Amino acid sequence: MLLLSCALSAWGPTLAAAQPGAPKFELTVERVDGAAGDSAYQITSSGAVAATPAVVWRILTDYNHLADYLPNLTSTRVVSRNGDRVIVEQLGTARFLFFSQAIRLVVQVQERSPDRIDISLIDGDMKVYRATWELRPLAGATGTRVVYNATIVPKFEVPGIVGTNVVRKDIARMMAAVLLRLDRQEPQTQSPP
Repeated sequence: MLLLSCALSAWGPTLAAAQPGAPKFELTVERVDGAAGDSAYQITSSGAVAATPAVVWRILTDYNHLADYLPNLTSTRVVSRNGDRVIVEQLGTARFLFFSQAIRLVVQVQERSPDRIDISLIDGDMKVYRATWELRPLAGATGTRVVYNATIVPKFEVPGIVGTNVVRKDIARMMAAVLLRLDRQEPQTQSPP
């Protein structure tokens, strides 16, 4: 989720799990300062789940139900669908200590079935939001490696190194919730567009 080049504050990859028994994943968050004084956060995360790529695809593209399991997301809805292009509105809240920031995003999702979902910002409370989900079948198994890459630039002020930690914590919570949901084997129906 760049032509930003001033300072780079990198945090090495970490292996994390939200709770015992939850899928483990790797997460790297880098903060890049731009000449305009804004900060971009470059995010890379991946983890493996037992679900097949087809099941993972079905769950990740069920946009109307993302708020059922994603922390800080209060609602999601499909605004429109035209083939493999979907417009989705997401409402949520970012929290830091005693500070709370409502966030609204309208994104375009480009579905590249069966293994890639590209997301780009149309409107909302970010200057930049680009993300990609990639699904990679695990060799010799029925599982899937789920890879998330994103670049975000908030419109609101996020303080220096503290901001990197806040982004890391939020993405870790999101990734843990996604992988936990993907690892559950009960079926979930696709909501109508």
